Amino acid sequence: MPAQQKKVIFCIAGVLSFACALGTAAAIGTQLWVKGTILCKTGALLVNATGQELEKFIGKIQYGLFHGERVRQCGLGGRPFQFSFFPDLLKIIPASIHVSVILFCTVLITFALVGAGFFMFNAFGSPYETLHGPVGLYLWSFIACSCGCLIMILFSSEVKIHHLSEKIANFKEGSFTFKTHSEQFANSFWIILVCSLVHFLNALLIRFAGFEFPFSKSKDSGRITGAVDLMY
Repeated sequence: MPAQQKKVIFCIAGVLSFACALGTAAAIGTQLWVKGTILCKTGALLVNATGQELEKFIGKIQYGLFHGERVRQCGLGGRPFQFSFFPDLLKIIPASIHVSVILFCTVLITFALVGAGFFMFNAFGSPYETLHGPVGLYLWSFIACSCGCLIMILFSSEVKIHHLSEKIANFKEGSFTFKTHSEQFANSFWIILVCSLVHFLNALLIRFAGFEFPFSKSKDSGRITGAVDLMY
């Protein structure tokens, strides 16, 4: 492939990596990871609410990695509440999983920026045949993509398996019990998915630029040496 086309491909990959770093950083600070509705089970059972009456006992909830907001609805109008994961909710949530999600987000941002820098270095500089060159580009893209996948797996398990929304809704609730009525992942969660796909795309762009995947050359050379041994 001509050198000019390689520069263009590496520049595109570098811009995409930098955009992923910015997108992930923005996603961390928002409340748009999960959106849902919460049913006030105790209030609905007291009046035997059904149909349209049940809507008076359904509040809303949305949250991110650090803070969120819920509207408490128990038949007497909505009452909004703000909450924070640190330090308020640490005792009721799976803290190890939640902290791991934040750490992997940080790692994702770091390696996305590292990858963006090395893509630009390979486009305009003189890369070495080590981590500065194609091997490093594959490595940074693989780490960033893997971090994105781990973030989605861990956060999904925290929300769905550990029932995070219900735990938040029932925090400091004495006589009322709340149950998740509906919930879905919001924009910030899907930004992580897009970033993971972008880093996977970057690996394909490196291959398209003419650089083979790591260790593929060593396998070929192993076959050649094996064939030479058979000749003797």
